[in-house]
Amino acid sequence: MPSWTDTLRFAFQPVINLSTGGVAGLEILARPETGDILAEARRDPELDGRLAVLAVRAATRKETLLPLHVNVFAGTLADLGGLTPLHEAVRQAGRLPWEVTVDVGPPFTHVPQRALLEAVNTLRAQGFRISADGVGDGDVPLRLLADMAPDLVKLDASLLARPSAVRAMRTLCDGLGALLCVEAVETEVQYGTALSAGAQLAQGALFAPPSRLPAVDVYVPPRSPDALPDPRSGPSIREFVRPAALLPVTASAIQVRTLLTGSPEVSGVLLVDRAGVPVRSVHRSRFLLSMSGRYGHALYADRPAAKLGDPPRTVGIDATAWEVLDVVAVGGQGRTSDDVAVVDHHGRCVGVVRFADLVRALAESRVEEAAGLNPLTRLPGSDAITWEVDRRIADGRTFALSWLDVDHFKQVNDGAGFAAGDELIRSVGRALQGAASGSTQVGHIGGDDFLVLADPEGLDPLAASLLDAPWSAGGRLVTLSLATVMCTAGSVADHRQAAAWLAPLKKTAKALHGASWVLGRAGLPGHEVLRGEGATPAGTQWAAAEPGTG
Repeated sequence: MPSWTDTLRFAFQPVINLSTGGVAGLEILARPETGDILAEARRDPELDGRLAVLAVRAATRKETLLPLHVNVFAGTLADLGGLTPLHEAVRQAGRLPWEVTVDVGPPFTHVPQRALLEAVNTLRAQGFRISADGVGDGDVPLRLLADMAPDLVKLDASLLARPSAVRAMRTLCDGLGALLCVEAVETEVQYGTALSAGAQLAQGALFAPPSRLPAVDVYVPPRSPDALPDPRSGPSIREFVRPAALLPVTASAIQVRTLLTGSPEVSGVLLVDRAGVPVRSVHRSRFLLSMSGRYGHALYADRPAAKLGDPPRTVGIDATAWEVLDVVAVGGQGRTSDDVAVVDHHGRCVGVVRFADLVRALAESRVEEAAGLNPLTRLPGSDAITWEVDRRIADGRTFALSWLDVDHFKQVNDGAGFAAGDELIRSVGRALQGAASGSTQVGHIGGDDFLVLADPEGLDPLAASLLDAPWSAGGRLVTLSLATVMCTAGSVADHRQAAAWLAPLKKTAKALHGASWVLGRAGLPGHEVLRGEGATPAGTQWAAAEPGTG
């Protein structure tokens, strides 16, 4: 007679680390081809416990090294007093209990709380991690949640419609020492809300739907400008984080060898404490060389692998690739191929980065950066400036965006020659660089056109140094025109709107005689003529059309 297990299949859905964009684990989901096995498991604790065991075995057959999430009902734990068969299944699979998170799910109503807490404590004592599942749309009492002290809280995506509630849950999680995960994320809007509200993990169809094979590629939307690193400081290591091969610090050398020989893609193993903090780093080649020596196996097989490890190299998740290279350089040439552990703000390992990946990416970034520089002035082009404009808009900062150019530059080139014109442009570029201070950025977008991005207080001295200086090309006197748009928080949505407000101001400045400066404010009509032949005292308003009206 066919068994119900004959038609039972399991699917895997990745849990995404929102800091790294990498896969932090796999939730194993029962998918029966017929019947409603989950409804039966809710009523039958023995069946529910058996499903958890089968889930681990299914993951073992897929040979994944990623941490696992196994679902059980709260009533199952309270009734069985723990999951002894699950502990045995994990051991037989060659996995460690702390690599498995038990997702304790609703219903919690009518579940004996004392029995549930005792079962949770038993699992935790065995090394399992505990997750409170279905929070927000379930029935878990807040006091019970605090008493469970879970390692992870899984929040229903319906709460994303109330971001303040998600932020409050993040505060609670910080107090409990737990991570916050949002489930069933299906849209990029939900992703953005989860990220801004403080969620650290997420899962859902947006990243990858449940599938019969563990997902290799997942989709993670690009982060908003305020969450991106400054490109001038090098790419963020978030782009290069790989899953780490982790073992407890008590692991023996034979356990490390078994992992390395069975996983040729693993370049090293990190030995971590119970909190996931790296303690020792085991390099693949050096370790296997020691074990394969004349007496290596006899000397080391049953001894702690930490004896053959080195102090780990760690960097924070917010580090740039250049900062990682600084860490690598400190340890000397003998360890340049060691993985660098990436840790979160609590020191817990979230992955590793490899030296080769960083060198290749930094070389490519330098080529791209050089390609983006103007060949005449060696100043960055418009992309660098507009990126920073979007960043300041996202941060809600007030800034001044200015357009500087040479008056009648074509006549300068025609009369004095292109060589004199080129030298004039180089001189203006050098003057701009010299006048820029603090957070001011300058760029050369081509021809005689320059962009200047500055804080309001840095604008007057910069304008004076440029407009008061005598300029000439081939013996001909030359003047400059400056147009500035002041952008306050909320006045523009992105750099395109800022540029649209700046364009008519440039046209007005070019219409004046002599060195000129026109100032406008995004979102407001009119402008001030601060310099220019025939200009009235500062503050005089001139009529101006809004962008797109003429």
